[in-house]
Amino acid sequence: MRAPLFSKVVVHSFAREIPLRKVPNDDLAKLMDTNDDWIRKRTGIQTRYWVDEPTTTSNLGSASAKKTLALAGCDQVDAIIAATLSPDFNFPGIGVQIQNDLNLDCIPAYDIRNQCSGFLYALEMAGALIETGVYQRILVVGAEVHSTGLDRTTRGRDIAVLFGDGAGSCIVERKDCCHAPGPVFSLLGTELHSDGAFVDQLWCEHPGSAHFPIRVSVDLVEQGKIFPTMNGKLVFEHAVRRMVEVSMSLLGKLNRQPRDLRLIIPHQANLRINSLVAKQLGLDEEQVFNTIQKYGNTTAATIPIGFSHAVEECDLKPGDQILSAAFGSGFTWGAAVFEVVD
Repeated sequence: MRAPLFSKVVVHSFAREIPLRKVPNDDLAKLMDTNDDWIRKRTGIQTRYWVDEPTTTSNLGSASAKKTLALAGCDQVDAIIAATLSPDFNFPGIGVQIQNDLNLDCIPAYDIRNQCSGFLYALEMAGALIETGVYQRILVVGAEVHSTGLDRTTRGRDIAVLFGDGAGSCIVERKDCCHAPGPVFSLLGTELHSDGAFVDQLWCEHPGSAHFPIRVSVDLVEQGKIFPTMNGKLVFEHAVRRMVEVSMSLLGKLNRQPRDLRLIIPHQANLRINSLVAKQLGLDEEQVFNTIQKYGNTTAATIPIGFSHAVEECDLKPGDQILSAAFGSGFTWGAAVFEVVD
């Protein structure tokens, strides 16, 4: 499979927006049969943040995007690509709402529905549109509000303990047009995959057009069919294998080895997944930049949130190589490699 390799694309101005309400594991123990020790040992999560007032996915995405535009010192982009599994409405997607919130003329707004791999799918699309000269500057946003769509009972605990709300964003831009303050990252390459044979192993079945003659009913709601479900063991095994495979494949296409990496900033689904991926890549734990302990799984937002923290907390230097990898519903998975240029 061909992996897009880029020479003209930079990424910068990572920002995040996190709700104010912190939800520690002990708070979940008041809602369902679980406890802090169980959650920490199986997922690594200690807290997550949930919206505590009427707040939508596009609200969080727009707030993060405003911070990104401020960091970049610009007030206009050529397009928006927004990734989420939790749009404000069944349709339209959140891209047009972010465009309107930011008063960004009548630019195109794309919506990506690749769940935990959504940011990498959006990144590859943005990179290709920049590399081929269609646009010069694109705003990429990953945003989620999970908390209002979770079964917060013992029946739904295996999913409910995992997810948090949040948004992350960045600018993807043509290298020779970029005047943003650092750090600026060259996007060296991306590689994406999918396997729809596992679509029912991590999904939210209802409502949807697959169901006839009506997409949702009182019975389906009472049965909990409107909440997400997951075959946790299978997803865990596939996530580790596929993230390692795609990382090694992309690094090979770029003539690089894991030892060349300064950091990996992976999708944040499970701390044990990330530890096993790092181990199989031959990396030290210190090379893995994790935020899941604090935020839980914010799906399409985890990687840009992670980058926003890494920029603040790591002494990144020109030439540093960074890998991101993700796996999620679909199944979908992918990887991207960056290099600090400024």
